Amino acid sequence: MKIGEVARSAGVSVDTVRFYERRGVLPSADRRPSGYRVFPASAADRIRSAKALQDLGFTLDEVVDALRAHDTGDATCASERWRLEAVVARLDERIAQLQRVRRNASGCLADCRAGCCRLVGEGVVKP
Repeated sequence: MKIGEVARSAGVSVDTVRFYERRGVLPSADRRPSGYRVFPASAADRIRSAKALQDLGFTLDEVVDALRAHDTGDATCASERWRLEAVVARLDERIAQLQRVRRNASGCLADCRAGCCRLVGEGVVKP
């Protein structure tokens, strides 16, 4: 498949296909004498798998590692569960951080509504 066909089939841009190839999500494509990349039909499925992992919260490096583990043929749910556990732990920490920021912003908003705007003291707004 040419790069444009892979991109259309996977629902991504040609630039995304090139990027994924550079980052190791896709193996390097063969080249025709004309220089055009030629990908196996499985490339679109691999891109969809990578996007699905990213949608779960995996970083691109984690996606590459997970796909490499799959490529060895040794990957099982039991052997790869730690990857998803790490993603969930990272998401939990991010949620906790966002909750702290939201509490602070809500408190600041309540103070502003009560006429005691903290933003004035911080020099952000004029009294």
